[in-house]
Amino acid sequence: MRDLRRQALESGKTVSRKARSRNVSAPSSKANSRLNSPARSSRPGSHNPSRHGSDDEDYLSDETAASANSIDDILNNEEAVYPEDAWLADLNTFMEQIADRKGSSTEGRALSLANYAHIVMTRYTKETIETRMSELLPSMIKSIKQETSEDETAAALKALGVTIITLDSDEIYDDVVNVLKHTIAYSEYTPLKASAIHALGTAAFFGGTSEEELEDLLAYFLEIVESDGLSANAHDEPSVVTAALEEWGMLATAIDDLQEATEAAIEAFVDQLDSSDTSVQIAAGENIALMYEKSYTPIEDGEEVSDEEEDEEETQNGERMIKRYDVYRRTDQLMHTLEQLAKTTDRSIKKKDRKSLHSNFADIRNTVEKPARGPRYSTAIDQETGKTYGGGRLKFEILKVKINRTVEVRLDRWWKLKRYTCLKKMLAAGFQHHFDENDAVSRCLPFSMTSKFWK
Repeated sequence: MRDLRRQALESGKTVSRKARSRNVSAPSSKANSRLNSPARSSRPGSHNPSRHGSDDEDYLSDETAASANSIDDILNNEEAVYPEDAWLADLNTFMEQIADRKGSSTEGRALSLANYAHIVMTRYTKETIETRMSELLPSMIKSIKQETSEDETAAALKALGVTIITLDSDEIYDDVVNVLKHTIAYSEYTPLKASAIHALGTAAFFGGTSEEELEDLLAYFLEIVESDGLSANAHDEPSVVTAALEEWGMLATAIDDLQEATEAAIEAFVDQLDSSDTSVQIAAGENIALMYEKSYTPIEDGEEVSDEEEDEEETQNGERMIKRYDVYRRTDQLMHTLEQLAKTTDRSIKKKDRKSLHSNFADIRNTVEKPARGPRYSTAIDQETGKTYGGGRLKFEILKVKINRTVEVRLDRWWKLKRYTCLKKMLAAGFQHHFDENDAVSRCLPFSMTSKFWK
């Protein structure tokens, strides 16, 4: 399976064609050191040791100031799994520290929140944390709202996101929407704006919203994209625009009839294909593919469709689909743009980014051409003549995620791939553990009870 894209939080600018045309101008040292002991920090695949303190340094104690590196290592380490014999006792310790803010330091709160988030990411903790939510949620919101430090707010946003996925409650969205929108608009730190966008999308998807509220959020994220981040006071910041594109796509998977949202969004997404940032281009392209896919729905029982109907297609499993509406008036021009991105040789783009553009836009282009066929297919082509052969038969490569010996998730549709990508971003190494035990995760990604594809 190809590497799925990670969130772009680098510096740099995204300048689309539209933009260029404008003249705009306190944690206990015992619990904390257990998670970060020398034996675990030296595991294979960990971050560069030069980013850490020495093995003898208990840098998570109350007496030691937290560094951005230590927070990042805790939140973003995809290799780590919390030790089996320690996680429950330490989770209770961290919850107590989060709930009791009196006398705590900014650094201590940041580390308690980060360690709490790490455990909730890698373990299914619903029964343990839901009894403390009347204390935990207000404390997280306060850390986000006050923005005493970038580290504390970043850890609180992550803690909030994984908590929402774990609880699967219909009552959280209303409690957090205003503070998250405030952070998106007014935070002085660009990475926090992007993180708040992801937390808001997670809250909307898992925290209880009506379809009307989802549609309002689609419009909210679209405004950020259309203004190149300006509406979030982050003009031409690629991480903010990318986050808004990704969360628009995630929420769009929950809308049955996407026609109205498509009409409002397609021009903005096509415009972002001209961005100078690869992550923005790919996120926009994936949303375009999703919109083309959702313009086709299954043929209903008793519905009469001519065998010669040119807008009828079959999915990978043979289900008959038919186009219900046009996504874009200039599909031929769009196909030309997608083809260029799929084959770009621009040496001003980093080699890794060019490779990512090639693989992603080959799939996006194929979907725009044949919307019912999913993210990975190609027509069999003679490499010498460039002509199709064997009746132009289709060749499918199904993306799969193995959960355990008997369960796999087949990412054969763009809506599944979008959901998986967003969940993996939030849960990191804990995704498979949550899929196994958390109904909120397994419910939104259909799975197959078979292991034949893994032999």
